[in-house]
Amino acid sequence: MIHPVILSGGSGTRLWPMSRTLYPKQLLSLLGGESLLQQTVRRVADHACFAPPLLVANEEHRFIIAEQLREIAVTQRSLLLEPVGRNTAPAACIAALALTEAEPDPLMLVMASDHRIGDVNAFLAAVNRAADAAQAGALVCLGVMPERPETGYGYIRRGAALEGVSGAFAVGEFVEKPDAEHAQNYVVSGEYFWNSSIFMFPARLYLDELERLRPDMVAACRRALETAQRDSDFIRLGREAFSDCPADSIDYAVMEQTRRAAVVPVSMGWSDVGSWDALWEMSAKDPNGNSIEGNVVAEETRNCYLRSEAGLVAAVGTEDLVVVNTADAVMVAPRNRTQEVRKLVARLVKDRREEADALPTVHRPWGNYTSLHNGHRVQVKHIMVKPGGKLSLQMHHHRAEHWVVVHGTAKIRRGDEEMMLSEDQSTYIPIGTAHRLENPGKIPLHLIEVQSGSYLGEDDIVRLEDSYGRS
Repeated sequence: MIHPVILSGGSGTRLWPMSRTLYPKQLLSLLGGESLLQQTVRRVADHACFAPPLLVANEEHRFIIAEQLREIAVTQRSLLLEPVGRNTAPAACIAALALTEAEPDPLMLVMASDHRIGDVNAFLAAVNRAADAAQAGALVCLGVMPERPETGYGYIRRGAALEGVSGAFAVGEFVEKPDAEHAQNYVVSGEYFWNSSIFMFPARLYLDELERLRPDMVAACRRALETAQRDSDFIRLGREAFSDCPADSIDYAVMEQTRRAAVVPVSMGWSDVGSWDALWEMSAKDPNGNSIEGNVVAEETRNCYLRSEAGLVAAVGTEDLVVVNTADAVMVAPRNRTQEVRKLVARLVKDRREEADALPTVHRPWGNYTSLHNGHRVQVKHIMVKPGGKLSLQMHHHRAEHWVVVHGTAKIRRGDEEMMLSEDQSTYIPIGTAHRLENPGKIPLHLIEVQSGSYLGEDDIVRLEDSYGRS
């Protein structure tokens, strides 16, 4: 049995403005109706050789991930929550430690949650070859047969064939992202493959090699798991111990140091979806080479990626551009410079711009809210509460709230009162009054909230009781 370990801690800054800190690219529907995370889970969910997936994720994304898994009717083995990001080597270490609590030496398939794989059958065949190599004592990486000279990926040079294992080779060397000339030579040689960062490990072998190479990392991960808080849905790793853990990737910490590294070549339509240009490459295009998503009109425009999530994008006479429009931001860049979008995000973070972190629609375990207007001493939100959803019992020191029900039924606690409101009915929550909103119905509840007061920040929430374990 193969245990899929899906890593979902990345931030995807190069796909801003759609990808944000609080809603990164793996949670977005960029290639079809399902998110990249949902597509990743589906690849392993319906096959008898795979156990239920184990996910390692950022604590901030826990409710969104749980909801996305519920939408595709997949139950995970567990959801391990990182209080801070520490790259892939500690994440895989935590997963290996958790898996070996239940069985002596499970086989782990470690993969990112935000990659695209076009040929799933080729992927599954490669996984089977990698499993054979791992069971023979190798730490295996899937090496993607290069489709073009690519300077944005690391490469793996194959060495000698592994004895007794078909389609697997010892790793000759790992190569950092090359310049264009070297990338061309690698493709022509036929001996180099893109490093997909998809790994197959015997859990004990990975832990043994990591213990030999980075004992400080293993010790910190053990403490983080020992001090974890567990409930029915999540395992929250110990914050202090995991924060002390060194950050490093599986490649640097283990694969480039071990003598057990092997590669299984595969052609499977793979991409790490690492930029808007990469997304243009794999998207359907019109006769002029444009990839168009959403409300877009284009005239005399060629080879562009044009996407609108809110409002009309109109382009005329443009070529080789990326234009992405969300409700609160527009990003424009030449297609060949979209790797540099991370510089924009770094600037936004430095300037403390909220557009770096959150989309206008913010997701919560009970539903979501969208900011419609921010003004002096007033803010207007559209709130959606899922059937059975319940906000925390809370109060505010600086703001009052007016609620108007637009659709559905609201159960409201206001101080010592309890009331039921239906469409077109409203209520008022004075400053300092304990209150709670709940949807007791079978359809989503929609309401408009008008906040007024001297301070309207989200940190003016005093939670008195919460159904989702939030402080």
